[in-house]
Amino acid sequence: MSGVIFLKKPWKPLVLSLLLALAAGALGALLGGGMQSYEGMEMPPLSPPGWVFPVVWTLLYLMMGLAAWRVWALHGVREARASALRLYALQLAVNALWPGLFFGLELYWAAAVWLALLLALAVCTAARFRRLDDAAGLLLAPYALWCAFALYLNLGAAALN
Repeated sequence: MSGVIFLKKPWKPLVLSLLLALAAGALGALLGGGMQSYEGMEMPPLSPPGWVFPVVWTLLYLMMGLAAWRVWALHGVREARASALRLYALQLAVNALWPGLFFGLELYWAAAVWLALLLALAVCTAARFRRLDDAAGLLLAPYALWCAFALYLNLGAAALN
């Protein structure tokens, strides 16, 4: 039955939302220039192998796009929805710039500060989305947790390299 409901939702905005989130990831990858330097870095404990990052980030970007679409599709909360989506766009932009700082420019401490900002924005966005739509907020929870883990890794890399 839920498939019938899904078919009634606007699917073009969903595809656009997913593509926008994935585009932010692609821009970040482009600005970062790849993860070749990661394999040669000294990293803190619990650091996953390099192949894990594109897999996890792709899943997170898809979840982010789905969450944003759910908020966009809400009715009757125009101002709150617009404010939440502006915050989402801001965190997406901050997200896209982090790889350039870390991988591209190798500014590990600056990247850690930037990532702390991203973590704060991810948590705020998840909370704002959750006030409007529980599922949208919950879809961003793994993203916020991954940003916290990424901050740990970034700080460890900054201290060790």
